[in-house]
Amino acid sequence: MENKSHAFWAGLFTVVLLAAIAVAAFLFNVDRSVRVPYDLIARTNVTGLSTDAAVRYRGLDVGKVQSIKFDPAHPGQILIRILVDTHAPITHSTYGSLGFQGVTGIAFIQLDDTGRDTSPLGSSTSQVAQLPMHPGLLDQLQQRGDVLLRKLEKVTEDADNLLSPEMVAQLHGTAASIQKAADGIATLTQQVAPVTGKLPGTIDQLDRTLASTNQLIGNLNRPDGPFETNLNKVGTAAQQAGDALTSMNGSLQELSARVGYDTLPRVDSLADDVRSAARSVDRAAGVFSTNPRSVLFGAPGAPPGPGEAGFTWPAAHTGAPAAHAAQ
Repeated sequence: MENKSHAFWAGLFTVVLLAAIAVAAFLFNVDRSVRVPYDLIARTNVTGLSTDAAVRYRGLDVGKVQSIKFDPAHPGQILIRILVDTHAPITHSTYGSLGFQGVTGIAFIQLDDTGRDTSPLGSSTSQVAQLPMHPGLLDQLQQRGDVLLRKLEKVTEDADNLLSPEMVAQLHGTAASIQKAADGIATLTQQVAPVTGKLPGTIDQLDRTLASTNQLIGNLNRPDGPFETNLNKVGTAAQQAGDALTSMNGSLQELSARVGYDTLPRVDSLADDVRSAARSVDRAAGVFSTNPRSVLFGAPGAPPGPGEAGFTWPAAHTGAPAAHAAQ
């Protein structure tokens, strides 16, 4: 009987312990937080997302995924029902995207806010509010995959063109030109080396020349120096030349006045006499050409005019009266 009683109490203790563990596990696993439903409208792939997946607002857990189903009103559109804690700041500018946990591939809902409209977005079981679902990183890569592939093809073509035989020949020619230039620079350096060795002596000579030049300039700037003395002599000579020019100018003015008032009238009178003599010579030449005998016998007298003794009518005029008489 004693063994049976120990076995009974041991079995009862085991059952009570298991019941206590079950109750404790239930109490710890019961979610007592108050959550509000929201519907995410997804038009992209939701690969890796499942029910009871985590919902995070900028990395903080704020809920879980309740269900994933197709939207019967819009074919191809997916409705993701999420339960979000009431303390989560869901606004009219909040949106969701698909995130992945490390390398496991397990997806979760990542909530974020653009900040355009910070007014709270209310939701309830009877009227569930909707949030937009933006493409995730993988969706963006998939959408831009064609563009990336085209760019990659272009880069490959450019690389092929760069490695073409013509371009390789040009690169070899450029390398040869650079080598020639380097050889020329080396030769020039060797030629310049002797000149560089003479440069300190040249600099010393230049210093001495500059010192001599400074001394010469100092002597020229002295008030009693040769430069100032010569300048004074030149100034005196220039002043004397100016006085001589002034005197010469007066003489020229006096000579011009004499020529204008005395010589020019006489020249005008002489010119008139010369013109009269030229006219007389011209008339004499005309008479000689008409009647050369006038040189020996003198100029003939003027013929008698009508009514004077010895006047006769010319032949044309004498025939005219006879013709009139015959008529």
